Amino acid sequence: MADIDELLGYFDSLSNWGRWGEQDQLGTLNLVKEDNRRRAAGLVQAGRVVSCAWDIDTTDQPGDSYTAPRRMMTATGQGLADPARVLPASLKTAPRGASASEHWLLHAHGYRLTHLDGLSHIFWDGKMYNGRPAELVTAALGATDLDITGPRHGIVTRGVLLDAAEHRGVDWLGPGDAVTVDEAQAILASKGIDVGPGDALLLRTGYGAKVAAQGRRDNVVKEGRAGWHADCLPWFRERDIALIAADTATDAEPCGYPGITHPIHLVGIVAMGLWLVDNCNLEALAAVCRELGRWEFSLTIAPLAFVGATGSPVNPIATF
Repeated sequence: MADIDELLGYFDSLSNWGRWGEQDQLGTLNLVKEDNRRRAAGLVQAGRVVSCAWDIDTTDQPGDSYTAPRRMMTATGQGLADPARVLPASLKTAPRGASASEHWLLHAHGYRLTHLDGLSHIFWDGKMYNGRPAELVTAALGATDLDITGPRHGIVTRGVLLDAAEHRGVDWLGPGDAVTVDEAQAILASKGIDVGPGDALLLRTGYGAKVAAQGRRDNVVKEGRAGWHADCLPWFRERDIALIAADTATDAEPCGYPGITHPIHLVGIVAMGLWLVDNCNLEALAAVCRELGRWEFSLTIAPLAFVGATGSPVNPIATF
């Protein structure tokens, strides 16, 4: 059983509250500076681009925590060629031009959509990041502080892929398999690279390979999933990592801490202001990394500037 007292101590020992001022909206994204972006741009040599996102589809999936994405068409191409089509009274002949449009209904969080968590997404003891009261997220206005518009200018930095499945010599990690700080450092050492301030770390557990082989049959709530271990949190803080991501919902589940779920989310977002991207699809990225023999790349993430939202679907793009 993991040490719950040590984990709870992280809320104080790893805190970034006040580090960038009382009104800070960016948390660890303050660590991404001009030099980080220039360095990321310098990694673009082959001109290859890779998406790290799943398609957004409307099928119900096992273990969905909330409503599956819904697409509600408001205009389509159906009936445009119907000779008996009834036209509005204002039209004598059918117009040659037409259009299609739709409404979207999306729940950004959960276990299926690739999404960026805002700093207003998680609370601990009634507080958000930087000590802001949880009551600032309201039913009428959404997140009135720390909403997803903070990084409206996008995130561009050096990304590094840690391929835990490859490192272990397996197709994918199993439920509850946690990647510890020792393993993360061993993976980096095996590739001859290191990480530092402003970097983004992407963890591949092989979940995308599992989906390709078996389909989406797992119920995450009941069965759990692989992911980061909470003992990585002090290392993220020491190295001043700006963003972490995974091909699962970031935390290994079950996490091993009694009475706690999602410790990376809790400590990372609330105490550290650490930005998380959940549910990436990293299979194509891993394939290109192996092909090129490169595990670092320029990473670009552009969340929707949705006022009051606590997160946003994203399509992270790696460029080599």
